[in-house]
Amino acid sequence: MTDVVQSSLPITLWSDPRLSRLPGILPLDPAEWILVDDAYAGQMALRDVLIAERRDEVLRIDERAMPAARELLAVVLKTVSALSGFEVGRDAVRRPDGVVVRLDQGDPLAVAGRLVQEDLCLLQQGHDEHLLTGAVLCFPASWMLAEKFMRPLIRIHAPIRSYDGDVARRVQRLFDAIRPERPLWRANAHCWNAATLFAPRTEADPREPVAPPARFLRSERQCLLRLPQSGAVVFSIHTFMVRWQDLTPAQVQSLMDRQPA
Repeated sequence: MTDVVQSSLPITLWSDPRLSRLPGILPLDPAEWILVDDAYAGQMALRDVLIAERRDEVLRIDERAMPAARELLAVVLKTVSALSGFEVGRDAVRRPDGVVVRLDQGDPLAVAGRLVQEDLCLLQQGHDEHLLTGAVLCFPASWMLAEKFMRPLIRIHAPIRSYDGDVARRVQRLFDAIRPERPLWRANAHCWNAATLFAPRTEADPREPVAPPARFLRSERQCLLRLPQSGAVVFSIHTFMVRWQDLTPAQVQSLMDRQPA
């Protein structure tokens, strides 16, 4: 199978020092929430297959989250209608790769997940923390949706050692403060030896970190935005997979500089 990769990394997302300390959040221009890059056709073909054939692994939604999921789909449709290559009709959308996706309001997360490269997670307020109440997650980077679904933020991040009680409180305050007109973003970067986009792993079987240089760099642009009607927070993940040889010298150097002495 041909690797689905971007030909370059458009920006060294992790180089801003404000992103280096958890939660590492910056303001986002709402017009730049959804990205379409040169891996669109390949990523969307894979998403179509995963949603059709491995739905239980990549899509979960609590019935109480359906209104938020429909609102999310409406926001996605409004956003892509302003992007080149999308033709949004009353009953269907023609994607930039020519595939037509029917607008099924009874399955909003699946529809949204077949329109954009971003994975889309819905988080809604529980008793003390936000819960993951729905997601279409086709490109998990070493985690499993089944283990995180309907769990609170601190439990979702349990395997991350740096996600301690102090960070959890700061992240929850951040979620509480997000305004619909002021989305946010952060980023990460990890070395990988394979270009596998669908890479679920259980918490009991964590991935061994790969030191640079590696065959590929996997970087996630993660955005947070609040839906104005339901109040749900959307956590979206745009995955870049780039061959190490296609990184710029400055990007390689910044990666090497991040390594512990």
